[in-house]
Amino acid sequence: MRPQEVIRRKRDRQELGADEIRDFIAGAVDGSVSEGQIGAFLMATWLNGMTTAETTALTLAMRDSGEVIDWRPTGIPHERIIDKHSSGGVGDEKITLIVVPLAAACGVTVPNISARGLDYGPGEVDMLDAVPGYITGPDPERLVRVVAATGGAIIGPTPRIAPADRSLFYIRDVTATVESVPLITGSIMSKKLAMDPAGVVICVGSGSGAFMRTIEDARALARSMTGVAAGAGIASVMLITDLDPVLGTSVGNAVGVAEACDFLAGRHRDPRVLELVLAVVAEMVLMAGLAPDIDSAHALARARLEDGSAAERFDRIVVALGGPEGIVADPGRHLPRAAVVREVHMERAGYLAGMDAREVGLTLVALGGGRRTPDEEIDFSVGITGFARVGERVGPDAPLCTVHARNEAEWADAARRVRAAVRITESAPAPLPSIIRERIAQRPR
Repeated sequence: MRPQEVIRRKRDRQELGADEIRDFIAGAVDGSVSEGQIGAFLMATWLNGMTTAETTALTLAMRDSGEVIDWRPTGIPHERIIDKHSSGGVGDEKITLIVVPLAAACGVTVPNISARGLDYGPGEVDMLDAVPGYITGPDPERLVRVVAATGGAIIGPTPRIAPADRSLFYIRDVTATVESVPLITGSIMSKKLAMDPAGVVICVGSGSGAFMRTIEDARALARSMTGVAAGAGIASVMLITDLDPVLGTSVGNAVGVAEACDFLAGRHRDPRVLELVLAVVAEMVLMAGLAPDIDSAHALARARLEDGSAAERFDRIVVALGGPEGIVADPGRHLPRAAVVREVHMERAGYLAGMDAREVGLTLVALGGGRRTPDEEIDFSVGITGFARVGERVGPDAPLCTVHARNEAEWADAARRVRAAVRITESAPAPLPSIIRERIAQRPR
């Protein structure tokens, strides 16, 4: 069937067959389907949705657009291969850089395939591209060697692994189709299934900094992904998280890597980041059969964080994928630095009571740290650090954050935007709730 017929059927709210979806995705990879046709298909899907059968067919077609990793020659027990992912959110991208080495230090094997930044949400692959020499698109043979040697790796889709996600991902970013549940499901789960894991733990963000703005939307996405996971024969745990404020204290690429290094080294650990990291790793440890219960799994994760095992493991992963030695000890020596780095203050004192985290993410894009077009180059050095937490006092004597910009004009524009994105009150707000709002788990069929 011609691509335009597939688009027309989806436009007219007809259910597509698995063969139609597979052929369209194959054309998106080999170039026989144009970017315009891909954009039209994405918009039709965003408007009209997909059935569970269509979403599963889309996911499997994207997975099968490339190779599925075969771990049998390594001797790694399959039940210990557990992947982690996130549906995305402002500040959330750094979590993977902490979770993968920590889970690996606990004995889990984590072949993590992540993504670049999307819309206003930064991405793990862009962050790691800020690390000199780091190979985010290794061939499958090198990936297998690195994971076998270190217990984990963080990479992006490659020409041989989930190439369909590369074809669709950038076009989703610039066609306002990011928030579609079937498209997010296909993007995330195709990458996960290409790694042939025994299970997955996925954070599904909700709130102003997430692509799922409401908890109802987050539940819908979580259930979509558990359905596809069960259909593919793997276990899954979905943690619905609160991403209403920025997660952690930084937003950006090089600055996000630096925050992850500071966390692993114990120099600074944001409480909500710590809560989420330990919860995710505990779920992975339990799913891998490395602890008898969730409390024991949580205790193991904390122990491996505190004894430096996770930091050592991250250093090993970075070096194995071409990056520099000793990045955890001194990230500033290796990462790019912006020309203008200066604090931002509010004109009047008060308590930080809330924020529009999406606007903070868009500020990063305006600084040059995100993309407006699929092929746009980004500046890895720009970003925001030291973002005050909700409940902390800010004002003329207490900074709201620090902006890292290419020049004075862009610093001033970013400062104006982040000031406008936050809400200040005279009295302290109620403490934030747990970052984990709900847990949805499903065993394979």
